Amino acid sequence: MKTETLNLNTSRGATTAHVARPDNDTTAAVILIQEYWGINDHIRDIAGRYANEGYLCVAPDLYRGKLAKNTEEAGKLMHSLAIEDGIETIRDAIASAKRAYNVQKIGITGYCMGGTFALRAACEISEFAAAAPFYGDIPEENVLKKLTVPTLFIAGKRDAWINPEKVNGLKEAARKYNLPVEVVIYDADHAFFNNTRPEVYDPEAAADAWRRVLNLFRKHLTIAVPTGA
Repeated sequence: MKTETLNLNTSRGATTAHVARPDNDTTAAVILIQEYWGINDHIRDIAGRYANEGYLCVAPDLYRGKLAKNTEEAGKLMHSLAIEDGIETIRDAIASAKRAYNVQKIGITGYCMGGTFALRAACEISEFAAAAPFYGDIPEENVLKKLTVPTLFIAGKRDAWINPEKVNGLKEAARKYNLPVEVVIYDADHAFFNNTRPEVYDPEAAADAWRRVLNLFRKHLTIAVPTGA
């Protein structure tokens, strides 16, 4: 596994993406969207985990180099980031990854704020083959109803932000519009996947969620190899 930086350009300014590459060439990629802290060591670690599973992992920096030192800074950075800005950066990350690495199948995942952007991007961007947002906010119904890619939504029952009411709203919309969404709820808190935060980390829930996400991506990001006549 090796890491490198991919330069991105959007109408709102240049940024970069952290890229983790597997040892062997692949045409399957995972776009990884940051938590509200920014592109920190934890996000780079997750990118490396995907590379070790054989995926090219691209984590675009939605904050353009800024990194929060505490929850107050993280909240300010998140609230100052327009949805349209984040979505444009994700679009450019996809286009740049296609040019640089010849990727053919792309999935998206994200945590916390990144889960919000991952789910919305899956509704608005046609290139994705699968999505796995973790405890992100639910887009409005007129956006959500456009979702066509297989989506695994991971939630925590004790999450005060993405609370059971919001998760039930997602379930109801999925039934109403026959959306390809599976919702998995763990008896855990918000950010339970983050192993750098012992106050919320739940190793059992995190391990099971990781297994489910890998199963989703193996199923939908695999490239069919022609067998010949």
